[in-house]
Amino acid sequence: MTTLLPTTTAGSLPKPCWLAEPETLWSPWKLTGDALVAGKRDALRLAVEDQRQAGIDILGDGEQTRQHFVTTFIEHLAGVDFQKRETVRIRNRYDASVPTVTGAVSRPEPVFVDDARFLRAQTDRPIKWTLPGPMTMIDTLYDAHYRSRERLAWEFACILNEEARELVAAGVDIVQFDEPAFNVFFDEANDWGIATLERAAQGLNAETAVHICYGYGIPANTEWKKTLGSEWRQYERTFPNLQKSSIDIVSLECHNSRVPLDLIELIRGKKVMVGAIDVATDTVETPEEVAATLRSALRFIDADKLYPATNCGMAPLSRSVAQGKLKALGAGAAIVRRELSS
Repeated sequence: MTTLLPTTTAGSLPKPCWLAEPETLWSPWKLTGDALVAGKRDALRLAVEDQRQAGIDILGDGEQTRQHFVTTFIEHLAGVDFQKRETVRIRNRYDASVPTVTGAVSRPEPVFVDDARFLRAQTDRPIKWTLPGPMTMIDTLYDAHYRSRERLAWEFACILNEEARELVAAGVDIVQFDEPAFNVFFDEANDWGIATLERAAQGLNAETAVHICYGYGIPANTEWKKTLGSEWRQYERTFPNLQKSSIDIVSLECHNSRVPLDLIELIRGKKVMVGAIDVATDTVETPEEVAATLRSALRFIDADKLYPATNCGMAPLSRSVAQGKLKALGAGAAIVRRELSS
């Protein structure tokens, strides 16, 4: 990127009301068959236009063609039975009914590549595509085959690398892996989680990013945050090893969080997606509030490595709130960009 402080989103945007139920995570589709295919593409176009009008520099698909940031990818894999379900604890936070790994996992065909080509055709701006990371994938399944979290993570890393290589060939400039599990399973993340992430990103002719957040603004996450104390220092546990990794960009939550911003020093040298938009509230930030977050982050990161972003995805919000937040992000970054250029 040659743009100073290039803006982007962490991932999801709200879906239109004619495609899925508004302000509801993982809502069933309202359309079927060819109408659903066309509806997803229409929603993707709208997401691109919303970002463009807000002045977002690195565009994503808003995850408009998927119901869930993890399971939509897994649905396309062999070796996972969605009819055979078990209840598991997701990131030690809440129980969920999840599909079962019943055999060797593999990717019979590309999952998001056609959608990425469609996104590429909508804009000449840089584009970013999000994929679930290996550790977060294994935390969203019941494993009745490998019976080893590490072994299954390595299998998923190889599959993700296959998908990522084809996404890059389709024109994706940044491949982002979502790893909220890194904020919970610190020992595993350091023992083999970061290594499996690097395997997923191996050999890509594009920039790579890892997104580590405190989750959507849903009750399970907001209640968990209340237990974390006056300072959220989870990043301190994994950032030193991420700093030594081959990943280019680290995405973290900043605005309205209790993350001490000096933790960014632990990833000195990396590019950083600084979350300047709170996704756990309907309150729309002012451009000056965004600018204040970015100024604070600039005490610990060089301007040419700062990417203003959202804390997490915005799927549970209304479209009007999300649009307002996108515009605030674009305008807030513009304020600081002017200050740095003056």
